[in-house]
Amino acid sequence: MAEHLKAELCCDALWMALDRRGPLPGLILHSDCGMQYASGDYRKIIHRAKLIQSMSRKGQCLGFKLVRASGSNDPGDRLKAQNAPMESFFASLKRELIHRQRFATRAQARAAIFEYIEIFYNRQRRHSAIGYQIPAEAFTEMSWKIVVFPH
Repeated sequence: MAEHLKAELCCDALWMALDRRGPLPGLILHSDCGMQYASGDYRKIIHRAKLIQSMSRKGQCLGFKLVRASGSNDPGDRLKAQNAPMESFFASLKRELIHRQRFATRAQARAAIFEYIEIFYNRQRRHSAIGYQIPAEAFTEMSWKIVVFPH
């Protein structure tokens, strides 16, 4: 969390995620179309990690599915993913935390959001989109499948 929306903030967050989970080549990284996500530095990180960048336009976040960016069936086309999972996350964050309390300081808000994500959302809250599993369990299960059955 910062007082600005500069590309540096997004780059730092992406590096933190890659350091924590490791890059998974071919992973689709979805964001909105903000300038910070289109910056050269951010795109360099994506390229180095061999991720696929996906940006949907406003109003294209109602479902999650993989579709060809050009609409063709050519395997060379880049894939794009619609952003429903992230939209759902931010709706839950606002409904379950942000709109229920006022924060006196940015530090207090940062601590509450960190606790919501790392303790509650990822380790306690069940999610219908992943078979009513807890995200930490689903990630472990998915990671095991990737290691045992690599493509």
